[in-house]
Amino acid sequence: MTVHHLNCGTMHPASQRLTNGTGGLLAAATLVCHTLLAETDQGLVLIDTGFGTRDLADPAASLGRRLLRFSRPVLDPEETALRQLARLGHRPDDVRHIVLTHLDPDHAGGLADFPRATVHLHARELEAAERRATRGDRARYRPTQWAHGPAWATYGEAGEDWHGFAAVRPLAGLPPQLALVPLAGHSRGHSGVAVDTGEGWLLHAGDTYFHRGEIDPVRPHCPPGLRLFGNLVQVDGPARRANLARLAELRAAGGDVEVFSAHDPVEYAPHQR
Repeated sequence: MTVHHLNCGTMHPASQRLTNGTGGLLAAATLVCHTLLAETDQGLVLIDTGFGTRDLADPAASLGRRLLRFSRPVLDPEETALRQLARLGHRPDDVRHIVLTHLDPDHAGGLADFPRATVHLHARELEAAERRATRGDRARYRPTQWAHGPAWATYGEAGEDWHGFAAVRPLAGLPPQLALVPLAGHSRGHSGVAVDTGEGWLLHAGDTYFHRGEIDPVRPHCPPGLRLFGNLVQVDGPARRANLARLAELRAAGGDVEVFSAHDPVEYAPHQR
């Protein structure tokens, strides 16, 4: 299996000036939208989509004013998965499957660019996005991004243990080298995605953390602005902190699992094309 690492969206939250109440700048300068493209016998598989062409056409409607205000995305058409796949010689219909860590706009914005793809995600995430029962959910989930009516494939709590994580399960119609790893906390059905490349495992941890220091096994740390942001947008703090601890243990163990988050540019840099 060939796996490509793509940045499908750059954001500059530092320009928003999240502060500590005394005017001090706390936010980080640059974030990426780290996505994966896996070439499999069942066709192309995208893991998260980053921003899509619909987001660029009408950012306020597609992304929401909260994301635009706090994340300040660049919205470069050349960073969309659609354009990057075209440069690799692929057509939109070549993407047969999309696996989502969750349905936040910066992870699901490109769904409409691949309308024939089956979209895999945790059942609780889809339920929360469709119900939009709370004010936070109404701000977070943008139904316009899936108004084309994708074919959903959802997964519950059943599964096997994998490196200390429970309820990990393979994905319907996909090779056994890909698995959904429940990592609730940032959102109700937030998940990681594990990929066996044949040379080791990749674990896309989504938004379980925003800065690599959060899972530093020796000296956990995080820029205050990103820590504040992570706390503001989480729905279950204890669950997210428990998953952070497990990820730190996994990183400390070394071995053949590379853990990375969706937004840390330093973790993305070694894979940049």
